[in-house]
Amino acid sequence: MTKIVENAADLERELTWFRSVLEARIKIHFGEGATEGSVLDLAPPDLGGSSSEYAGFVRRHQLSFVERLALVLALVPHLRPQLLDVCFAREPTVDRRLTELGGVQLRSDGELLPTGETLAFIVGGDDLALRFSVRLILDPQHLFIRHGVLRLGGGDEVTPMKAPLRISEELLCLFTTGEPRRQSRGPGFPAQQIETRVNWEDVVLHPGTRKSLEEIQTWIEHGGTLMEEWGMASKLRPGYRSLFYGPPGTGKTMTACLLGKSTGREVYKVDISLVVSKYLGETEKNLGRVFDQAEHQGWILFFDEADALFGKRSETRDAHDRYANQQVSFLLQRIETFDGISILASNLRDNLDDAFARRFESIIYFPMPRAEERVRVWRQGFSPRARLDGSVDLEKIAREHELAGGAIMNVIRYASLQALREGGRPLTVEDLLQGIRKEYAKLGKAG
Repeated sequence: MTKIVENAADLERELTWFRSVLEARIKIHFGEGATEGSVLDLAPPDLGGSSSEYAGFVRRHQLSFVERLALVLALVPHLRPQLLDVCFAREPTVDRRLTELGGVQLRSDGELLPTGETLAFIVGGDDLALRFSVRLILDPQHLFIRHGVLRLGGGDEVTPMKAPLRISEELLCLFTTGEPRRQSRGPGFPAQQIETRVNWEDVVLHPGTRKSLEEIQTWIEHGGTLMEEWGMASKLRPGYRSLFYGPPGTGKTMTACLLGKSTGREVYKVDISLVVSKYLGETEKNLGRVFDQAEHQGWILFFDEADALFGKRSETRDAHDRYANQQVSFLLQRIETFDGISILASNLRDNLDDAFARRFESIIYFPMPRAEERVRVWRQGFSPRARLDGSVDLEKIAREHELAGGAIMNVIRYASLQALREGGRPLTVEDLLQGIRKEYAKLGKAG
């Protein structure tokens, strides 16, 4: 509740400021005595001492007068839509709405959404130089558009000034409730958040793998300092890319979750089946939507079975091959410019396009656990309430059966359920061997 109260107080001050700017522009436009250009002298509220999410965003991005006005204008339809009633004013001589006020009316009697033209009018009136400055905010490379802060919804891409100016749903939730809106997985957003309950001490990894992971943690903790305070942003690519490769069940997904959990970042797993589309351009658009949100929210993106998306480009024989190679090229470019952490997982390193290997900051191998690591997984895997029959020798089982950690946990699940089904009896060697045979069958191996 505290976050809501803080956000509401700061947004109320912003709306009051916006109203004063809008009223000043209207007076100037209709020659009611105000000084030309005086709207720029109406300083926005000082939010330096505020701890609201909105104030934090304004300070973090050091928003200019025009940028801040654009942000408030996009919020107005959601917070105080009546402030835009002036845009419904009609020119009496021709009986039509004043076109210089901009805006898009959804229905003849419905609400009016502001556009870039609305912002240009409020900022500059008839001053072309000031109006042109507004176009910079709607440029694809500007923070607002590149990170999805504002969307030019439903407008003509050739004339972005006439497209409705919409704020992202995530920021709208953050600025009002204090909590970002959780994205739901679907055709328009092919990713879902993944989490884990385990901690680093619960995971058994090869020492070399664990050591390699420290580089990613170091980047998460100090990458911002390196790029900004040390001035390396002009010399290094943004973000960090890592390849996790190794047999199934060796801990690649769990490790990605733990990296997020231990550094306070959400991890989103990209759903390959929802990304790839048979329709021209849809794959790029779907994946671009995920990258835009990830950059803004600071997510870690995890691509499991990445070779399905980032696989080797084929020899071009027909239009289908050309399109498939186009997709890979787009993904190469997008992941290389992603200002965040991206982790690609694959069972085999050689399955990935060679061009990707040069773009990874780290390539980390997740090998099959050795016997001493397997026995640790066996010992840590059982419930404290489980009882093992005296004949069970976990060291012997670990030594004789080469299984990945995920497969061992499947065996423990199977054996534990067998014991529970029979009244919670002790787990026997046969329970474990039966579970092991089931895992071997999945792999097409003899038990």
